[in-house]
Amino acid sequence: MLHQTADIQSSQIGKGTKVWQFVVVLPNAKIGNDVNICSHCFIENDVVIGDRVTIKSGVQIWDGISIEDDVFIGPNVSFTNDRFPRSKIYPENFARTTIQKGASIGANATILPNLTIGTNAMIGAGSVVTRSVPPNAIVVGNPAKIIGYVDTKNNITTHHEKSYPQTIGKMETTVTGVTFHTFRSVPDMRGELSVGEFEKEIPFKPLRYFLVFNVPTTETRGEHAHRKCHQFLIAVKGTVHVVADDGKNREEFVLERNNQGLYLPPMTWGIQYHYSSDAVLLVFASEYYDGSDYIRDYSEFMKLISK
Repeated sequence: MLHQTADIQSSQIGKGTKVWQFVVVLPNAKIGNDVNICSHCFIENDVVIGDRVTIKSGVQIWDGISIEDDVFIGPNVSFTNDRFPRSKIYPENFARTTIQKGASIGANATILPNLTIGTNAMIGAGSVVTRSVPPNAIVVGNPAKIIGYVDTKNNITTHHEKSYPQTIGKMETTVTGVTFHTFRSVPDMRGELSVGEFEKEIPFKPLRYFLVFNVPTTETRGEHAHRKCHQFLIAVKGTVHVVADDGKNREEFVLERNNQGLYLPPMTWGIQYHYSSDAVLLVFASEYYDGSDYIRDYSEFMKLISK
C-alpha cells in the first residue's frame, strides 16, 4: 500500500510494505517485505531496510544507515551520519550505522553516526546514543548508559534472595552449567577468613587469574564467551553485576560479598557491569590466555550454540 500523497522514487520495495502520507523515498533506497512506514518520514538513497520493520512518524533515515529485520523505530527518532557537519561540505563517505535485528528505539532518541545497535537492544525514549550498544542491552539517558538487559530473569540474585540464601554450598541457576557459590566464612577478633577449594567446590583447576578494578560505573566489561575456558568470579571488594546467558536463558547476579562466587562454564556469554566505585573483581581461569578461545560476537555465539 503506497499512499497517493507519498513520493516513492524507489522501485526496490518488498511485498506487503505500507508507506503512508507524505513519505519521501529516494531512488536507491532498498526496503524489505511487510515494512510499515508511517507519515512524514524521509528515506535517503544509501539506505537498506529489512523485513517487518516499523518506522513511526517523523523519522529521517540518511545515507549510510542499515536497518535489519524486525526493528522498531519510534516517532521522531533522529539518525545522524556526520559527526562534524558543515553546510555544503560533504565527507568522502558518510559514516555507517547498523541497527541489528529485533532492536527497538524509543521516541525522540538520537543515534550518533558510525555505531551499531546490537540485536534485540532497547533504546529508551529521548536517549542520546553516543557509543555502540551491545546485544540485548537496555540503555537510557544522555549520554545513554546501560541499565539492564532484556529478557533477564527478574530477580537479581544476591545473598538476600530466598532463591540463593546465605548458606554454604553450591546453588543451581536457570542458566545451563552456571552455579552460584557461598563459601565458608570464619570471623574472629583477628578478622575474617573465607576459603574455597578448586576441583572440589570450584569445578576446575586454575592456570591463570586476573583482577578487574577502577572500572567507571558507566562501563560494561566481558561481553564474550569462551570456547574452552572455565571461569570463576569473586568480587573481593565492592559490588559487581554479572549477566550469564546460555543462548536460551539469561540471569543477572550481584556479587557483593567476598565469600560469594559465580562459576561460568565454556560457551556461556558473560557480561559484567554496574561496578561500584571501589569494586575489585577477581577472576580465575582454567586456561592460559588464548585470543582464539574468545567469541566476541553475540550472533556468532548464537550460531555456535544452535549447533
